[in-house]
Amino acid sequence: MALPALVLGSIAIGASPIFVRWSELGPVATAFHRVLWALPLLWLWQGIEARRTAAPVAGRRMLWLAGLLFAGDLTLWHLSILNTTVANATLFANFAPVVVTLGAWLVLRERIERRFVLGLGLCMAGAAALIGSSIELKAEYVRGDIYGVITAGFFGSYLVAVKALRERGHAPGRIMLWSGMVTCGALLALTLAVGETLWPETWLGLAVLIGLAWTSQVGGQGLIAYGVGHLPASFTSLVILIEPLTAAVLGWWLLGEALGALQFLGGAAILAGILVARQNGTS
Repeated sequence: MALPALVLGSIAIGASPIFVRWSELGPVATAFHRVLWALPLLWLWQGIEARRTAAPVAGRRMLWLAGLLFAGDLTLWHLSILNTTVANATLFANFAPVVVTLGAWLVLRERIERRFVLGLGLCMAGAAALIGSSIELKAEYVRGDIYGVITAGFFGSYLVAVKALRERGHAPGRIMLWSGMVTCGALLALTLAVGETLWPETWLGLAVLIGLAWTSQVGGQGLIAYGVGHLPASFTSLVILIEPLTAAVLGWWLLGEALGALQFLGGAAILAGILVARQNGTS
């Protein structure tokens, strides 16, 4: 069940750039609402878990760290989405496998085999191909692309923190709830600090934010938090590269962003890389 959960979670997160583009609010305020409206469902999820297992004592500081890392991830990613194409923003943010692989090796002591390195190489090559013509660093995209690269560092570190928490016995709902409250508080403070409008003007704008929260935060990140507890963090980070494929397709379908043969070839390479690394990831 772990691998299907990661795939579904990645697809759900891949829809988030569309919601961000449709949001009536600024990037930081949108990130705040993404976490805020997820908290009630996460509270219910954590309550169900609490009936089955006792909450571990160790790792409380790691919950705070995960929440702060995710706040940085969301802020920079939403800034990236609004300053470059959906495909670029999601792609650059998902260069996180390099960060996760290093963290998994150094912090989590995961064994990285040659088969996985080959799969990682295929995924990175596919990711580069998926950018297509945008890799030319057009002036109007440079800022957003840079935000996306920095996002990769935050998200990669967040994923390593979640894996560490899962190894210490924390259930996914508990991780999502408690780190989410930290993220929510940090994003609220940042929204007020930068002066963005805190509340949407219309009910449709509110519906977009709730859709973002329930689809990408509860569904997407929740399934990933579940999956990473059963699979190596390094392999998990490769499966999450399905996210930029989803974002590219949705960007083409809903926003009219072009896709060519090179982008399709890149998507195929990402899927091939995941398959190559699968034996190492699931052994």
